[in-house]
Amino acid sequence: MHHRIHYYPMARHNEFGQISEDRAAAYLMARGYTIRERNWRLGHKEIDIIAQKNGVLAFIEVKARKNDHYGDPAEAVNDKKIYNLVQAANAYVRYHHLDLTTRFDIIAITGEPGNQTVEHIEDAFYPPLFG
Repeated sequence: MHHRIHYYPMARHNEFGQISEDRAAAYLMARGYTIRERNWRLGHKEIDIIAQKNGVLAFIEVKARKNDHYGDPAEAVNDKKIYNLVQAANAYVRYHHLDLTTRFDIIAITGEPGNQTVEHIEDAFYPPLFG
């Protein structure tokens, strides 16, 4: 007996996310960035892209949307997400003994693959002070 399980909706979503991350990486490389890591993980925390240019290490969250009906992509990065990004970024810098200026960016990709706009928001947020 064969059971067929279809995962199409999730697969399509993941594929869209992957295409969007590829687009973000290409955008950065075209602007002189070196991509150090993609989908770098620390436990359950993940950084989409870690890129470097002119002594600056950028930790980049990629936000992809098929249309712009849902507001500003930067608003989708909540405090918990920021906290996790900062924790992961700190671990990455310590692990690699890096002495670089760090920055947290968002790359917002809007539209269907093949017709996407890219917005690069540098210094999208600053590491919050957690007591």
